[in-house]
Amino acid sequence: MVTPTALEAELFAVAGSVPDPELPVLTLQDLGVLRAVRLRDADAVEVELTPTYTGCPAVEAMSQDIERALREHGVREVTVRTVLTPAWSTDDISAEGRRKLREFGIAPPRTVRDPGPVPLELGPTRAGRTVGPTAGPTARRAAPEPGAGHALPAGSATAADDRQPDPIRCPHCGCADTELLSRFSSTACKALRRCLACREPFDHFKEL
Repeated sequence: MVTPTALEAELFAVAGSVPDPELPVLTLQDLGVLRAVRLRDADAVEVELTPTYTGCPAVEAMSQDIERALREHGVREVTVRTVLTPAWSTDDISAEGRRKLREFGIAPPRTVRDPGPVPLELGPTRAGRTVGPTAGPTARRAAPEPGAGHALPAGSATAADDRQPDPIRCPHCGCADTELLSRFSSTACKALRRCLACREPFDHFKEL
């Protein structure tokens, strides 16, 4: 691992202070998408940025904002490079970022990923058919998840919201007794939940 120079660390802090265009309460450093800032010349740098998912439409805005911030700091040439490996995970959100989310009224994602392969559970492709070696004309229809209104499409990962050992706590009162209202909220990365104690609805930043 290459240790950044003092100037690279300074420029990383400048680029990292740029707000996320979709969730301005977080900076890019809080979100964990800024990977590195490297000097290529006396006044030229290369920035490594990892999107939250491939094809994320916010990457262009992030890149432009990073370039603007570094140029205002005196850097003449800025190149922003998209890096897909290692992939971004909600585990990359910093402790400070999680605190900011909670104070903003959004339940932060839980830390659930261990190093290694990520298991997926596949739902039926259509009613009466299951995915896997037991699929066939006589196969039973897979039982739906508790509370699910319809089968998941083939290849979809079942939501982990209500199966995790750690509860999703209400950011308003801290109660762990909450319910899922919708798997999607204002953005695809958030779900809508409601606290059963204070009855307030809130967004939950889903784990990835």
